[in-house]
Amino acid sequence: MTFAEYVAARGGALVRFARLLTGDEHRAEDVVQEVLARAYLRWNRIMRTDRPDLYLRRMVINTTNSWWRLRSSQEIPVNWVADRPQSAGGESHVVERDAIWRLLHTLSRQQRAVLVLRYYEDLDDTTIAEILECEPATPECR
Repeated sequence: MTFAEYVAARGGALVRFARLLTGDEHRAEDVVQEVLARAYLRWNRIMRTDRPDLYLRRMVINTTNSWWRLRSSQEIPVNWVADRPQSAGGESHVVERDAIWRLLHTLSRQQRAVLVLRYYEDLDDTTIAEILECEPATPECR
């Protein structure tokens, strides 16, 4: 499979994956673009792994984590508590979705990656451990 074929087939899935990790559609697109630019240079080596999806997901996670480190060193924390919106009728799913996003972003990057890989990407524990470079079903990663 050529690089262009891979991107055409799996590029959208990588952006959705990054979106769940970052919580921001534009940042997700930037992360994937950066990952694909780096992957293009090593595409022959990546294809020899026989599992390019795992390799690229790991690159997305690493790039996202690097961005969070940069961002956290530049942010100034403030005391801000968001009010929970009250809803009636058909808007309840929007409120619930917002609440889930807020809770998801209270988790560590590692925990968020595990949840996204497990419940969005529907990967098994062994594959998740391989992507995150840790032992299956343990919190300790290398």
